[in-house]
Amino acid sequence: MTFPYKLVATDLDGTLLRNDDTVSERTRAALAAVTETGAAHIIVTGRAVPWTRHILDDLGYEGLAVCGQGAQVYHAGERKLLTSLTLDRQLAALALSKIEAEVGPLALAASRDGLDGEVLVGPGYRVQEGPLPALFVKDPAELWSAPLNKVYIQHPELDDDALAQAARAAVGNLVDVVMAGPGVVEILPLGLSKATGLSLAARRLGVKAADTLAFGDMPNDIPMFAWARRGVAMANAHADLKAVAQEITASNEDDGIAVVLERLLSRTPTA
Repeated sequence: MTFPYKLVATDLDGTLLRNDDTVSERTRAALAAVTETGAAHIIVTGRAVPWTRHILDDLGYEGLAVCGQGAQVYHAGERKLLTSLTLDRQLAALALSKIEAEVGPLALAASRDGLDGEVLVGPGYRVQEGPLPALFVKDPAELWSAPLNKVYIQHPELDDDALAQAARAAVGNLVDVVMAGPGVVEILPLGLSKATGLSLAARRLGVKAADTLAFGDMPNDIPMFAWARRGVAMANAHADLKAVAQEITASNEDDGIAVVLERLLSRTPTA
């Protein structure tokens, strides 16, 4: 049996994961059926490795995962970082000063580099409820004390889209700014995206963009859709991603990934 794609790339939050942070049995079965044809499945997430590893373990996932918005390529089976790109902290601090000059004070959090890098949360930053560990710090200077993958920013009044737009306009070509989910606006190294990490991982697998099917739900998935042969947005996706998707499937709660994979599998001839 063959499958029309050699690689299926899935975002995690709002895409592969349901709202309770689990993966349905139906979606697990569809992905297993795809990998049985010889195609690969790669998780491509904004979460850094420490916030992703427990999900990979639950899935029995032993392949490559792209984490930290493309900054990290992680080998789950070997529990090893294959690549890791850090954010220039001086550039990030300069970018933040330019953003704050335009919109006023920001609340900050930061994701440290490495397999066990903590997420540090500064004063006033609103952390979403859930099981993901975070280390709260009283002195914002502590956020900058070790190498970082990214910095999270929040504004007391601006919504995510408005903050991301204002931040992009303020920083110029110092860094990149992405909106990665509700309440999650991030400052990243310039030129970094999910497409960056996915292309590195795909190269290791000997797979090309033309062989790739991608699923996502947020604006940070736009570069991945541009890179892949086909991009499928979830029904719950951000309007900006839906605008560039070749297809819109059911929501993450309604097994949108499985809906598409089952349809493709049903059309797959048996060798």
